Amino acid sequence: MIYDYKITTGKGEELKLSDYKGKVILIVNTATGCGFTPQYAPIEKLYEDYHDLGLEILDIPCNQFGAQAPGTDEEIHEFCTMHFNTTFPQMKKADVNGENELPLYTYLKSQKGFEGFDEHPYKDLLENMFAQADPEWDKKPDIKWNFTKFVADRDGNIVARFEPTADMEKVEVCIKELL
Repeated sequence: MIYDYKITTGKGEELKLSDYKGKVILIVNTATGCGFTPQYAPIEKLYEDYHDLGLEILDIPCNQFGAQAPGTDEEIHEFCTMHFNTTFPQMKKADVNGENELPLYTYLKSQKGFEGFDEHPYKDLLENMFAQADPEWDKKPDIKWNFTKFVADRDGNIVARFEPTADMEKVEVCIKELL
C-alpha cells in the first residue's frame, strides 16, 4: 500500500505517505529543462484549485531522462517558484528507474504499468527513440520520461497512470472524480 512508503522532502525531512491518508495524491517525476516542463503550470493550477478539497502533490525531480534536472534541490525549487509560481511541496531529487530507484516508484510501477503514449507532438519522437534503444521498451513498466503521473485515491490505491503526453485535462478529470 502507498501508505507504507516514505520519501525525503527537498528540505531533507522524512515524509510518511501515511500522513496523506484520506487525501487524493498526484505523484509526478519532474525536470526543469524538459519539453514537458511547462506542465508545472497546470499542475500548480490543480494544486490551487483542489488542495483545499483534499489533493496533495508529490513533485519528485528526476535527472534520469536526458539529464534535464541537473540542479540541486534548492536550485530546482527556485526555478519552479520563479518561473511557474509553484506552491506545492517538492521532494528531494531521486531516481525512478534502476537499482537506485525510490522504493515508492518500484511500487507505483507494479500497480500501473506503461500502457502507451497519448497522441501528442512528441509521441513519435519518444516512441522512435525508445524503440532504437530497446525493441521491448513498450512492454516494460519503467517510467519512460519526465512528467509521468500517478494518482492515488483517498484509500491509497493507485488508480491511474498518465504518461507525459497525456492531456492535463484528463488528469484533472481523474482527480475531480476522486475528490
